[in-house]
Amino acid sequence: MSQDRRGLAKSLDDMHALSLENVFALTGDYPGAGDQPPVFDLDSVQLVRLIDERRRGGMPFHVAVAVSPFKYTEADCVYQYVKLEKKIAAGADVAVTQVGWDAKKFAELKRYLDERGLRTPLLGNVYVLGPKTAERMATGRPPGCWVSPELLAAVQAESRARDGGRQARLERAARTVAILRGLGYAGAYIGGTHDAAHIAWIIRRADELAPQWEALAAELGYGAAGGFYLPARAPAKRPAVPRRVLDWLGRALPVSRDTWLRRALTHVFAWIDRRKPAAALVERIELAIKKPLFGCQACGNCVLGHLEYVCPQTCPKQLRNGPCGGTDQGRCEVVPDKPCIWVTVYDRAKSSGGLDALKTYVPAPDRQLRGTSSWINYFLDRDSRPRIDRP
Repeated sequence: MSQDRRGLAKSLDDMHALSLENVFALTGDYPGAGDQPPVFDLDSVQLVRLIDERRRGGMPFHVAVAVSPFKYTEADCVYQYVKLEKKIAAGADVAVTQVGWDAKKFAELKRYLDERGLRTPLLGNVYVLGPKTAERMATGRPPGCWVSPELLAAVQAESRARDGGRQARLERAARTVAILRGLGYAGAYIGGTHDAAHIAWIIRRADELAPQWEALAAELGYGAAGGFYLPARAPAKRPAVPRRVLDWLGRALPVSRDTWLRRALTHVFAWIDRRKPAAALVERIELAIKKPLFGCQACGNCVLGHLEYVCPQTCPKQLRNGPCGGTDQGRCEVVPDKPCIWVTVYDRAKSSGGLDALKTYVPAPDRQLRGTSSWINYFLDRDSRPRIDRP
């Protein structure tokens, strides 16, 4: 995003003044070289919460969000669904999938929500895929969009037809719409063409194909070879030793509720906070401990305990509620040679039986606290963290 929370709030106010009510809330792709520098203030879940706050104040916004079921490693896939749950809890009204050509993944997403009693309408993204776009998506561009080698070969073969493959492209789109209808999706989001006649044809053809949707679904299988699908159960691992030690300390020395220890530490840190040299020394000590252990970036709003002791500031987009849609086989969209930090969060949560805790909403940090001690901020209750962590 190119705006901070104040700019986004003003944009929402301007939209309301213009009687615009539909908002598609997403983080967006990381900017390329020469683009406007990004602003890392709110992630998509926090943005939905901001819109919902405006809605409760009387602005009748309808909020759509994105989700990508087309992820073929376990952490990427499940975290997309967990993040969708967080978006729904924050106020999302409808979800739109990323582009993809895998009926099993469309079905997987619908089943995931149904099993949890979530009735949020789903729109399947149906893209009329031509050869040039297929070649680009085969390289993973734009982030989050992927075309398998098999689908690329099929599209290239179709393009050698007299019509350049147009009819085959429209047919594939119509079949996908029919599959989505059979799966119980609320609708389809059709892209890749601006021709109204093409869209009308896709809709008519999808109506004709609707009775055959199950057979068509069996044919639409352009996923990753050997890719992950729910349900799958990998053997659980014991949490790493540092995690077990930190959890034990949290239980032995409870400070997240109103205890004698928390009251005593609050008095100590309040005394330190009134003396700037002492407060600066505490911040330096804290950073010296947490940076080598967790990659701490001194944001002043520590939420390590909610993110399996992985610092969210080490995410290039500084997301706090799960990965973006641009991950590819567990690799970061922005730095492809590095694993996405959310894979580590997921793996640690799974090994300790804490996957449900990943659904906790993590608010945006107070940027004014950057470079200050999160220990002091925590005990003086002036940082930004989940409500469940407040005494």
